[in-house]
Amino acid sequence: MNSPPLTRLILYTKRIDQMVRFYETHFGYTACQIEGDRIIELKPGSSGAHLLLHLAGRGARGGQAAVKLVFDVVDVPAFCAQALQKGLTFGAIHQADSYQFANAKDPSGNSVSVSSRAFVPRE
Repeated sequence: MNSPPLTRLILYTKRIDQMVRFYETHFGYTACQIEGDRIIELKPGSSGAHLLLHLAGRGARGGQAAVKLVFDVVDVPAFCAQALQKGLTFGAIHQADSYQFANAKDPSGNSVSVSSRAFVPRE
């Protein structure tokens, strides 16, 4: 039996409209919603996981660091510079063993990272 792939992540948020604009503007997602459905589905421009936005309950706390969304980019500094032009500021660019990454937050306080790790040749 094959292992099922991870294809969707549900993000609970009190800022649906801001989240839609954020992921459309900075990561090329497109928002879709089935009539009568409470969830807004953000579909990636190419391959990758779909993000499902669900309205968070009143008592829910946003921005907990239990999850970080990582987007694969070949050139981290170039991506961060382009993001800055669109209003998204990433923190410092970190140099790991053989790749770079930088972190930011989405409008609901979720951790978001861009990383070149996926492009490092593996043995």
